Amino acid sequence: MIFNSIRWRLQAWHGVILATVLTGFGVTAYQVARENQLRSIDQDLGQQLDALFRPRPPEGRPEGPPPDRLPGGERGRPFPFEPGEFEQRLRQAVTEFGSSGGPYATLWQVNQGLIARSPGAPADLPEPREAFAQSPAEGGPGQRGFRPGPHSPQFARTRGQMREIAIPLPRGFVIVAGRSIADDQAAMRRLALWLLAAGMGIFLLGLAGGGWVAARAIRPIDAISATAQRISAGDLAQRINVADTDSELGRLAAVLNTTFARLESSFTQQARFTADASHELRTPVSVILTQTQTCLARERDPAEYKETLEACQRAAQRMRRLTESLLELARLDAGEEPLRRERFDLGRVARESAELIRPLAAQRKVTLETDLALAECTGDAEHIAQVVTNLLSNAIHYNREAGTVTLAVRQEGSQGVLRVSDTGCGIDREDQPHIFERFYRADKSRTRAEGRTGLGLAICKAIVDAHGGSIEVESQPGSGSTFTVRLPLAHG
Repeated sequence: MIFNSIRWRLQAWHGVILATVLTGFGVTAYQVARENQLRSIDQDLGQQLDALFRPRPPEGRPEGPPPDRLPGGERGRPFPFEPGEFEQRLRQAVTEFGSSGGPYATLWQVNQGLIARSPGAPADLPEPREAFAQSPAEGGPGQRGFRPGPHSPQFARTRGQMREIAIPLPRGFVIVAGRSIADDQAAMRRLALWLLAAGMGIFLLGLAGGGWVAARAIRPIDAISATAQRISAGDLAQRINVADTDSELGRLAAVLNTTFARLESSFTQQARFTADASHELRTPVSVILTQTQTCLARERDPAEYKETLEACQRAAQRMRRLTESLLELARLDAGEEPLRRERFDLGRVARESAELIRPLAAQRKVTLETDLALAECTGDAEHIAQVVTNLLSNAIHYNREAGTVTLAVRQEGSQGVLRVSDTGCGIDREDQPHIFERFYRADKSRTRAEGRTGLGLAICKAIVDAHGGSIEVESQPGSGSTFTVRLPLAHG
């Protein structure tokens, strides 16, 4: 289904978030504009009432701020509080307010209802009940009068296409002023349509941009999936081609490419290992079959039977050594070979291994020299001894006659370092990267009749790796080789 696609899920969430944001912005903008418009209308009506109740200057006096004293020395008052004159002035002010088709005003009194209206005031005005309860008390101490204006207490309401404000007055009077807001509502509808059109445009543009971004973001995943499918089909040489290597998916692609490369290398090594193991086992099996078939072809004397059995025994021993080495490598690879984690002296282990191998060195007329210092390491001393023995055996086996093998142990920083050097034939430069591979032989001319399986250095590397160390070789053809093993020192 389309909703199972990560791309369309991202697109859907992007669309929902974008629609929510645009809707919230549009509604908020419309509400703010509407409130501002209504507030402006209310202020305008309040200012018109303020002008209506402002005292008028005498004939010939220019308009301006209300004077402190009117002509004749009488102090001016915004609006009189004498009961009879108060109502009369209110009626007169309301009936003179506005004009037909424009703003209008009405005068109300508690328990009396509508008592005056201006021209053009609607006939169906409802009673301003809320304003009745807020009618101010009659003038207090020092109060000279009352004049409604934009800062007076107001109660605003919208009725259809009419906007009205109600202002409470003393003695239970309430004045209501209003006007038509049809044009303002039409402008607000145009604003709403404009906001809707702009929002839809931004939404569609955002969806298009989000789809483009999502497609570009998902493209490396498609490349990874396609490459993985080709690799699963058997083409291990395939790699992911991602241009943007700095992004998260680019870094993932780099890691997967490294993994695929190691996988290809592992499969190649496994195939070569299987072929080499089969070839190594085929030789002793062929020897056994040939010897037994020859022996069974006719009656032979006891000496010939004994010779045949000895040949079969040598072939079987070679097979046993090979299978034991393969089993040990398999356990080391799987982490199933039991390795003790004990404190041991690398110099002592090297000394014991050298003493064990001295008879072989003497047999081949090779001088074995040692320079061993104290180096406390942690690990399995028996397996490390196996490493030292294999390295010494190789150094003696591939040495020249009357050559020298040097075994040295030192502490270098936080590592114990063991070096085995010989004066043999050396290793060609092109062979050095492969000598720790299984069944690899640098000297192709040597026969397998010498009993060497080609797994010794591979086992050494597996053991050293299991101890968290490293093994490396330096060699010059014709000048000998030096194998260096580095193991972490024991702490405390």
